[in-house]
Amino acid sequence: MKGIPGRLVRIFFSYSIKMISLLLAVSAISFVLVTASPIDPIQQYLLGLGTAVSPQQRAEIEDYWGVNEPPAKRYLDWLSELLHGNLGESALYRRPVGEIISERFQSSLALMLCAWLLSGMIGFILGCIMGMYQNRLPDRIIKKICYILSSVPTFWLGLVFLLVFSVWLKWFPIGFSGPVGIPESQVTLRQRLYHLILPAVTLSFMSFANIALHTRQKLAEVLGSEYVLFARARGEGDLTILLRHGLRNILIPGLTLQFASFAELFGGSVMAENVFSYPGLGSAASAAGLSGDVPLLLGITLFSALFVCTGNLIANLLYGIIDPQIKEAAP
Repeated sequence: MKGIPGRLVRIFFSYSIKMISLLLAVSAISFVLVTASPIDPIQQYLLGLGTAVSPQQRAEIEDYWGVNEPPAKRYLDWLSELLHGNLGESALYRRPVGEIISERFQSSLALMLCAWLLSGMIGFILGCIMGMYQNRLPDRIIKKICYILSSVPTFWLGLVFLLVFSVWLKWFPIGFSGPVGIPESQVTLRQRLYHLILPAVTLSFMSFANIALHTRQKLAEVLGSEYVLFARARGEGDLTILLRHGLRNILIPGLTLQFASFAELFGGSVMAENVFSYPGLGSAASAAGLSGDVPLLLGITLFSALFVCTGNLIANLLYGIIDPQIKEAAP
C-alpha cells in the first residue's frame, strides 16, 4: 500500500501489537499487586453486607470468589473471561464491572476532556509568551508560576479551590456532578457544566505548567536558529516569525506532550474526583482499592491503560497531517 491509507494501516497494525502486549503486561502486574495486597476482599465484602455470617457461609463465599485457588489459575480464569468480554462482577457495587466502567467513564471523560483542552490551550499560549519574551519580565513571572504549580499536589490545590470558591465566595457547588436530591435523568446540561467547572480547572492546573515550560524551551531553540536570524534580517516581525517558523516546529512536541498527559490526567482525576465527590472512574478506582474489589480494580486499570494507548495512537496518526515530512519519511 502506498500513500496515507497504507501508512495508517501500518501504524495501526504495529501499534495494535504493541498495545496488546502492553495490556497483557499491565493485567499481569496489576493482578500480582492486587493479590499481594494486605486487604482481605472477603472480609471487606462481608462488611459491605452488614450482616454476620457463619464460618460455613464464609467458606462458601470464598469458594464462589475462588480466593482459595492458586493465583496463576485465578489469573488465567480471569483472562479467559476477559477474552469473552466478561470483566467480572464488582463485589462493592454488586453489578457487572463493564456496566460500572461504562457509566462512570462518561462522567470522567467529560471532566478529563475539559481539563485536557484547558491545559493544552493555556499551556501552549503561555509557553509561546515565555518563548517570545525569553529572560524578560513576562517570562520570569510565568515561569515561576509554572514551577510552583508543577510542584503542588492536585488534592491540595483542589481543597484550596473548594475552600475559596465554594465555601467562602460560594461561586461554585461543593461537589458532585449535579444538584443533591435531583434524579440523574433530570439533571440539565447547564447544571452538569456548573458542577464540572471547578474540578476541571483544578485538574487542568496539574498539567498545563509542564506543557508551558516544554513549549518555551522548544520555541527558544527555534528562535535561536539560523533561519530565524535570517528572517529577522529580512525585516520579519516577532508575530510573523512565530506564525511562519515557530508554530510548525513546536506544535508536534507540544502535541506529543499533550497526548502523553492522558496518563497524568487519569492519575490526577483520582484525587480530583475524591476531593469534589465527583462520580467518575477515579473515585470508583479509589473505592475499589480500599474495599479490595479485585474485579473492578483490574477492570479500571486495564481500561485506563487502553485509554492512554488510544490517545498515543491518535497522536501518531496526527503527526503526518501536521508535518508532511513525517508522512513522506514513513516506511
